[in-house]
Amino acid sequence: MNNRPHDALAVALIAALALAGCNKKEEAAPIPPPVVQAPASIPASTPAPTGTVSIVSVDIGNGVAANAKLAVPAGAFDRKDTIHAVVSTATSDPAAKVPGKLGVKWTYQDGQVVNEETRNIDFTGSGTTDFQISKPDGWPAGKYKVEVSLDGNVVQSKDFEVK
Repeated sequence: MNNRPHDALAVALIAALALAGCNKKEEAAPIPPPVVQAPASIPASTPAPTGTVSIVSVDIGNGVAANAKLAVPAGAFDRKDTIHAVVSTATSDPAAKVPGKLGVKWTYQDGQVVNEETRNIDFTGSGTTDFQISKPDGWPAGKYKVEVSLDGNVVQSKDFEVK
């Protein structure tokens, strides 16, 4: 048997492989760096509030009952009265604890600030907060205003008079 065709084929195959190995290889495209995602934020130890708070009403008077509501609402006061502003609030989710700042600013008719107070409150469901002012030597007669703010924004006001 004649192996010449097979020998020739084997020699040609070896020569082709040798030539292929001698050719300069093209440089491979650079591998892009792996995508690194920012770590997920760690949840705070206290969950964000799930509800909102709103001012339901503002009532003024000169006495507060045991249930923290005004005994007798009034729009005019005597000079020596203690004046109360009872702020009723409610949260959108009665079970949620909603932190906020509730404030009042009392002013006289000429714009002079009589008193200003802010309280940090954890609101839950329905509630009332009593703010009060007094002046043992008597209020000057005239027109007054109380402005109620929630988180720094005035949401309601009431005018009243001292006679």
